[in-house]
Amino acid sequence: MGNVTLLSEATSTRTAVEERALDRSLLRGVAWTAAAKWASQALSWVSWLIVARLLSPEDYGLVGMAAIYLGLITLLSEFGLGAAVLAVRELGVEQLNQLNGLAVLLGLASLLASCIVAIPLGRFFHAPQLPLVVVAMSTTFVITSFKTVPLALLQRDLRFKALAFIDLSQALVLAIGMVGFAVAGFRYWTLVCGGVLSALISTGAILRLRHAPFAWPRRKSLKPAITLSSNVLISRLCWYTSSNADFLVAGRILGKAALGFYSVGWILANVPVDKVTALVGQVTPAFLSAVQTDHAALRRYLLRITEGIALITFPLGLGLALVAQDFVLVVLGSKWSATVAPLRLLAAYATIRSITPLLAQVLHTIRDTRFEMWNMVAAAVVMPTSFYLFGQRWGTVGLAVAWMLVDPVFAFMLYWRTFSKIELSPRAYFRALWPALSGAALMAAAVLVVGVLSPGGWTPSLRLAAQIGVGVLTYGLACVVLHRERLDAFRGLMVAARGESEGRR
Repeated sequence: MGNVTLLSEATSTRTAVEERALDRSLLRGVAWTAAAKWASQALSWVSWLIVARLLSPEDYGLVGMAAIYLGLITLLSEFGLGAAVLAVRELGVEQLNQLNGLAVLLGLASLLASCIVAIPLGRFFHAPQLPLVVVAMSTTFVITSFKTVPLALLQRDLRFKALAFIDLSQALVLAIGMVGFAVAGFRYWTLVCGGVLSALISTGAILRLRHAPFAWPRRKSLKPAITLSSNVLISRLCWYTSSNADFLVAGRILGKAALGFYSVGWILANVPVDKVTALVGQVTPAFLSAVQTDHAALRRYLLRITEGIALITFPLGLGLALVAQDFVLVVLGSKWSATVAPLRLLAAYATIRSITPLLAQVLHTIRDTRFEMWNMVAAAVVMPTSFYLFGQRWGTVGLAVAWMLVDPVFAFMLYWRTFSKIELSPRAYFRALWPALSGAALMAAAVLVVGVLSPGGWTPSLRLAAQIGVGVLTYGLACVVLHRERLDAFRGLMVAARGESEGRR
């Protein structure tokens, strides 16, 4: 009996040590990725704002039309192969080589498809410049196909520090190039050249770190990976259809200018929170995959990561919604004033959208991809219909309203499935969100008070600065005073991660 007890204690101790080591690795991965992403985003935002002042809404609208199609083909060209490499950990070297060969074949097929449909797309959107733009931007499919499998392998090997440096270098070169293209008068070609340059830089850097050989794909050998990637592909295609139908409605029914206003509003509302979600999403699949059979560990990671994301994205999204009018006038100028109304709604809802991608990652990790697939199939039918009805009646504001009223239904289904699969209670999840929810609510009240009480003689710049300052101060104090224990726990993990990293050096 004593030996059994000692064995149980040793196993428990070993498990706790492994959990702490994985936690520290996760935090280091997120830290490196965050540092690079935030520095990259600062460069990108500076260049984007400069370019937005130099280009017209019609330029953005034209490239936005191409992006509707290109985003769909991007999903087809990737085929969910990266997710398969992460989730199906038993893949051998020959199977990985076959997946690498399949990725390149899909990239070439995607470029060929773009050449075929480019002219019909130009006629559909009544834009004669569109076909050449579509073909030029489609070259990125071939370029990025060479990095699909190597990138997934680097993520699986937890090489996040190296990937972070690649992202930062790419952002620096791209920011300089985009501003140069715009100043030189390239107009909408500024955005096209920027996309191609970005693909070249990232693919070249990743291949220097990890180069996978090529082999002709064989269906029988790749069956486990293809089954999972097929479900992921269908989910992503349906997600793309449902989440981009608003741009299609705006471009087809409301016109290029309306699409330009809505596109910029969407970028402003979603890019800040999406960047936070994306940088965590680059790291979490590899760590969730490492504990894919341990539901307790999956619950712990889902709650901790959700809490951390919400603490950043909730105040960002809600704060932007509150100061949207002054922000647009100060940063973009009065010519973009039609962006304000949809921006308010999109920014508010972006807070919820920032935490839902983790649910799909958990389902992918435990290889329960079929439910998400059918949920997205339903969304691909309902969301476009909603965008058409709301957009036709209320314009760009109607598109934003459709997001807020209809999309939560499909998010709820993901919550239900994930909670039931890993035995997570809604109460525990709400407890993880409470620091961000309470802090953001107090911040919103303070910002509204400043907006109401600000003197009529204040300029938009002064009022915006005052609201941002008060909002940041209120949110910070709310988190420190009301949720000090949560912050101390996060700080303890970060200190431990930093200490281990310095010890290894």
